[in-house]
This record gives sequence, structure tokens and C-alpha cells, in this order.
Amino acid sequence: MNRVSVQSSNISSIGYDASSQTLQVQFNSGDVYEYYSVPPSEHSGLMNASSHGKYLNANIKGSYDYQQV
Repeated sequence: MNRVSVQSSNISSIGYDASSQTLQVQFNSGDVYEYYSVPPSEHSGLMNASSHGKYLNANIKGSYDYQQV
């Protein structure tokens, strides 16, 4: 999955596959997580947020199944 680099204190890049609704987040630590069944509106919200980390914590983490890849 292609990821886009973002300006964030804890996130390095974000990718999204609309066909599977899979969101992929690479943290500055190098860890990569995939979040599943994430609707396109959440991906747009994350990409347009003034703080990607705050948006991820408030809207994605704890709301969608995930695994470290």
C-alpha cells in the first residue's frame, strides 16, 4: 500500500485502500499498524486534520479493529 508522508510529531506516513477500507499508519518509531473497515470519510478526516495524531487517537484508535504489520 502506498503511504503519504505527513507532518506529525508521532506519525510518519498514512496510506488508505478504499476497496478494502484499510487504513495503514506508520509511526515515527517505524511501527506500522493497519486499521480495518475504516470508511473513506474517516480517512479524509484524518488527512485534513490539523493534528493527525489527535484525530487518530480521538476517532480511529478504539473504534476499529487493527493489527501491527
